[in-house]
Amino acid sequence: MTYSDAFLRDVLKRTKSVAVVGVSMNPVRPSYYVARYLSLKGYKIVPVNPGHAGKSLFGATVVSDLTEITEPVDMVDIFRRSDAVPAIVEQALNVLPNLRTVWMQIGVQHSEAAANAEAHGVDVIQNRCPKIEYQRLFGELRMGGFATGVISSKL
Repeated sequence: MTYSDAFLRDVLKRTKSVAVVGVSMNPVRPSYYVARYLSLKGYKIVPVNPGHAGKSLFGATVVSDLTEITEPVDMVDIFRRSDAVPAIVEQALNVLPNLRTVWMQIGVQHSEAAANAEAHGVDVIQNRCPKIEYQRLFGELRMGGFATGVISSKL
């Protein structure tokens, strides 16, 4: 899938809260450091993982699934295998009235679930990472040697 930079930038700018499904408590796991990075960038993180429900992560209580979320959520970021995506998307569509984006992490794709979300007016991004896209689009990958296409005088 290809997504325009303008579309990705718009999604990242409009999003205020993210439910991270499959977040880990282990700081070396990608789901942990992506959620941490997004929280440091000002996004409200709602951690979702039944194995850690009730624990605290990034100032929020981990919930077991999307049905336990009581505050508005703009985006669901999925760190689960592709075969788990349809049930997550269906649950998100049913219980998150403010949902605007379903984001599937690198290696996660499901065309039928994506079509279902899009049929409900929800934007879908597959096989991408919001942390990487944020850094690329807002000029923060410069120290890693990536060609971001963003010109900046920051060092």
